[in-house]
Amino acid sequence: MSQINSNYDFYPTRINSKSKIISRTDPVVYSSSFSSLTEKQVDFFKKNGYLIFENLFSSKEVSALLDELKSLSKDSSKISFPQFILEETKKDVRSIFEIHKLSKLFGRLCRDKRIMDVAQHILGSKVYIHQSRVNLKPGFDGKEFYWHSDFETWHSEDGMPNMRAISCSISLTKNYEFNGPLMVIPGSHEEFVSCSGTTPDKHYKQSLKRQEVGTPDKEILEKMVEKGGIVSAKGDAGSAIFFDCNIIHGSNGNISPYPRSNVFFVFNSVKNQLTAPFCGLEPRPNYIGSREFLPLENVENFLR
Repeated sequence: MSQINSNYDFYPTRINSKSKIISRTDPVVYSSSFSSLTEKQVDFFKKNGYLIFENLFSSKEVSALLDELKSLSKDSSKISFPQFILEETKKDVRSIFEIHKLSKLFGRLCRDKRIMDVAQHILGSKVYIHQSRVNLKPGFDGKEFYWHSDFETWHSEDGMPNMRAISCSISLTKNYEFNGPLMVIPGSHEEFVSCSGTTPDKHYKQSLKRQEVGTPDKEILEKMVEKGGIVSAKGDAGSAIFFDCNIIHGSNGNISPYPRSNVFFVFNSVKNQLTAPFCGLEPRPNYIGSREFLPLENVENFLR
């Protein structure tokens, strides 16, 4: 059964018209009493839409997370869970959603002070986990993630009203330029790309493997890249990138022998709680777009 969203839609998308640019009406950085970032870092994020922290986590911490991930991905008792998304070949795990609930260790990681403080500073409020997942790109067979804005999907399919969310991606393996690292288009967060087409019912079942609806037209992507370029988030295991919910990003497939695994946490402001999806359909499952709006309390170190 469809749902009607009575809230005014500042970012209409997927209304079967041609893709177009809509001006962003929301701040990039919210007025904040939190003080974990320098003025220079805040200014960089406002302009570019991302921040990279190299070697934020130690090799010991990364090893513990990798061991936990290997145990989860090989657990035959869980492989049939809806949170486990397989590659189109059905052989390898592509993503594991709701990782902070499936694993106590990852549940503590999302509350680690080193990442929560950054999220709260940018968003200017307490936060909760809108979505968590691990993306795995096995050597030779890891598939690409096409260019998209996360907010466009969360707005349309989850009912996220405003751009007051931020993603944190932590590298669990070394991200080379050739094993499919995250790529962002700096400055693209300043404009909303209203995408063409309409949202199919239960679209997430396809889009989590290969997204086609909700992707910008090539002409718009070309103009954005001409203006801002492309930054590849390469780095050692333990590095982290924070990026605005509306920045256009994607990643290439991995045909190298080197696997690439990253954990993603999406922090949403407790003041930006979800409404009915703006596409008019039923909300996506809770493990993809959480409707549990309880604020997180941080921990000093997730291993302690």
